[in-house]
Amino acid sequence: MIRDGISRWGITAAGFGVVFSLTLIFAYLFYEVAPILRGAQVSPQIEYDMPGLAEGATVSHLVMERHRTLGTVYADDGMVTFFAIEDGSVRAAFPTGFPTGTRATSFAAAELTQSITAYGLDNGQALVLQHDFESSFPEGTTRHIEPSVLRPFGEDPIVLDEQAQPLELLAVQQTDRGATRLGLAGVTADQRLLLAILSTQENMMTGEVTVSSNRFTLPDIPGTPVKLLLDKGLRNLFVATDDGMLHYYDVSSPAQARLVNSLDVGEGEAITAMDFLVGSISVITGTADGRLMQSFVVRDAANERTLRPVRTFDQHSGAIRVIAPEYSRKGFIVGDETGTLGIHYGTSSRTLLKKSMYENAFENIAIDPRVQALLTVGETGRVQVSTLWNRHPELSFKALWNRVWYEGQAEPEFTWQSSAARDEVESKFSLAPLTVGTIKAAFYAMLFAMPLGLLGAIYTAYFMTPKLRGAVKPVIEVMEALPTVILGFLAGLWLAPFLENHLPAVFSILVFMPLSMIGMAALWKFAPELLKRLFPAGWEFVVLIPVILLIGWVAVYTSPFVEIAFFDGSMRQWLTDNNITYDQRNALVVGIAMGFAVIPTIYSIAEDAVFNVPKHLTQGSLALGATSWQTVVGVVLPTASPGMFSAIMIGMGRAVGETMIVLMATGNSPIMNFNIFEGMRTLSANIAVELPETAVGSSHFRILFLAALVLFVLTFVLNTAAEIVRQRLRRKYSSL
Repeated sequence: MIRDGISRWGITAAGFGVVFSLTLIFAYLFYEVAPILRGAQVSPQIEYDMPGLAEGATVSHLVMERHRTLGTVYADDGMVTFFAIEDGSVRAAFPTGFPTGTRATSFAAAELTQSITAYGLDNGQALVLQHDFESSFPEGTTRHIEPSVLRPFGEDPIVLDEQAQPLELLAVQQTDRGATRLGLAGVTADQRLLLAILSTQENMMTGEVTVSSNRFTLPDIPGTPVKLLLDKGLRNLFVATDDGMLHYYDVSSPAQARLVNSLDVGEGEAITAMDFLVGSISVITGTADGRLMQSFVVRDAANERTLRPVRTFDQHSGAIRVIAPEYSRKGFIVGDETGTLGIHYGTSSRTLLKKSMYENAFENIAIDPRVQALLTVGETGRVQVSTLWNRHPELSFKALWNRVWYEGQAEPEFTWQSSAARDEVESKFSLAPLTVGTIKAAFYAMLFAMPLGLLGAIYTAYFMTPKLRGAVKPVIEVMEALPTVILGFLAGLWLAPFLENHLPAVFSILVFMPLSMIGMAALWKFAPELLKRLFPAGWEFVVLIPVILLIGWVAVYTSPFVEIAFFDGSMRQWLTDNNITYDQRNALVVGIAMGFAVIPTIYSIAEDAVFNVPKHLTQGSLALGATSWQTVVGVVLPTASPGMFSAIMIGMGRAVGETMIVLMATGNSPIMNFNIFEGMRTLSANIAVELPETAVGSSHFRILFLAALVLFVLTFVLNTAAEIVRQRLRRKYSSL
């Protein structure tokens, strides 16, 4: 009784220990994933009057440098002022020096990373500027930032309109290839649309820089323009008109520039704000009724580039006054005329925050490059400095599990691409292809392992002689100790090329191997008794070994001849010609390799379940006249079904969580299909590949823990469902 009590309490404690351990694992994974669920948070810290702003002047542009030490304000009177963010004190002021008798009629800023700005003047000229922050440590410990204003394209203003009409609208961008080309687009007072392309060339001997320019008049604007944008590739020009229309011009060849198409983004409401997201691909438009829309250029089925509406965001209660994009992500911050601040993100379609900041309208917003602070200016000229928490805006249920329309793609897709060559390329964190890849790998592995494991277990436990069973069962169970990295290595470097070169053999074996075994069984039935006596009951399968080896050898040997006869010399090329993609490392390779890893698990548990069926049941069935197979089907399988089902589910759990085989034998392609000739990327393999390279605490880091949580929940649900079914089967056949 003492021993029984110790055992009972020990087993109970161990069970609760397992449950507690699983709970801790779940809690830790959820702890790492929880920040994804948080929205953004803005906390105002300091407020003061806008420094360096003359009476009657307004803010044209606001910038904050990366260390959150200095702010820069461009005023409409041409004064550029640098001020300390902590207290608003003026650090430096630079008058831009408009030509005598001129004034600014428009202002434009290039992408934030370029620091390029331009004033449009009332004489058809544009003054191009560039602000700069130079860091130094003169005392060895304290960072000193020295601001300056440069004129990268010469001291003199650039003539955009030779007719000297005022530039009512202006757009400026510098190309991706450095400070060599600059694009200036403008709309004059008489509604002409102009474009100038400037190029710089440096003399290698003297260092002298010369600037050349070409000017073009573009097709007429269908409406009254109110906003203008030029992308940094100098290929696309976007013009918003007062009737809510957004017009797309292709200016890749300025001399043949054309209006491609127009979108009604305002639905009758005027467009009151417009800006690019980082990368100048997506255009964000805000309307007088507070609606926000993202649009970008895509290629259609005819390979024509057209502007398409992509997504909308939560509507604001007032007209959108200012749109401030982030430096390196597809997020943006919006201020409307009611003083409400909105934080939105493009890829995930999230509205992370809407918060009232002013009693009146916003005038301007600046975000620091690290997205940790905000500078906001209201109509009263008061500056508000706020801290910003917005760590993981690119993650949402829609972005993780639904199709997402990414920039440059023709339609919404499931895509996993966690890194890119440039920061401005949006991260693609769809877990759908990884989850499908996990299910795909497990499906093909079970398709290979389940029949072999179960049928082998039935034959070994019921038909095989005890002596032979004592040799076969340990050998198969020892296979379970084989490191999966070895199986993955063999699958990737030997099995995958072998299958590629002998594809017809694979299908020949699948068809002719079962037929040959059935045929051999039929021949054995009519074999002479003298021959049958050479193989006692339980040893008959030895007769099949030569047949299996022969069929396998014949299939491999005849594979090249089959390819020549039926597939024009190459079955792989025949598949490609018939629009069936074939990758060398594919689901077929994974199914075979991972099947070998799963078979011992299924076999061992199922064999024990079959072997432990009470002998009086099977002997009673045989005594009543049932054949051995009738006894197996009618008595053994129902009785052993709970254990066999457990074997299947434990094997599936092993297949779902397998890492090294799928890592080495799949090609790690995150695709969404069940093509047996294509690879996949599983959740576990993705974690193993990318977790060592990701930054701790980043969105990528969190999404990998989310993948681990999904894998944990998936296996937990499978095992729970298996246990429920097993218990029901056990109750159903307990009467036997």
